[in-house]
Amino acid sequence: MGTESARPPRYDFHAHTYLTDGTTSATDMWYAADALGHRLLAITDHVGTEDPVPLLRHLSQERAGWEQEGMATLIGVEITKAPPHRIAEIARAARKAGAEIVIVHGETIAEIVPPGTNRAALASGEVDVLAHPGLLTVEDAELARANGTILELSARKAHCITNGRVARVAIEVGLELVVDSDAHGPDQLVSHAVAQKIALGAGLDEARVRKAIETTPEQLLARIRSR
Repeated sequence: MGTESARPPRYDFHAHTYLTDGTTSATDMWYAADALGHRLLAITDHVGTEDPVPLLRHLSQERAGWEQEGMATLIGVEITKAPPHRIAEIARAARKAGAEIVIVHGETIAEIVPPGTNRAALASGEVDVLAHPGLLTVEDAELARANGTILELSARKAHCITNGRVARVAIEVGLELVVDSDAHGPDQLVSHAVAQKIALGAGLDEARVRKAIETTPEQLLARIRSR
């Protein structure tokens, strides 16, 4: 299977299981990512205002049984369509319950998302990644930069429509990006080569592609592990 360092730099911080709206288990998703040569797959199932403890307890138990070497795993949450004023509170509760990574379901144009979600997530200082932020504003991107929140270029159908805008605004303010699958089943995970194409298609030059695919994910993972 090879060591982590021998794998292509494919890090994915956004995936789901049947505990919310995915099709299979965390273990199955990790096996699939491992077979694709990923260095990391985070499971970030949806939470709203409900207690995150049962979800994270289940993910923790699955992760305890993961015995493969070479690929890192993380467990966390995607705060989804919660009242914006409660996002910081929910993020703190999730971390207390064992979430290693907290992402927020941003204001994608593909779904109805409470207005103000992007701003609340980015202002909170509690969020690692803002997923598919849609029609991102420069002002919100500057908040992301100030609070160390990373923006996602999405591989997911419909959510990906605004990747070009997200990339342009991120470049304008000097903000970090990652490329995530938002996979709801093993067949939706994307390889390193496909992630590169997504970043190029969003308008990043080759240097910025390497940063989004490799440098920024490595820095995010190191930050998470240092907590």
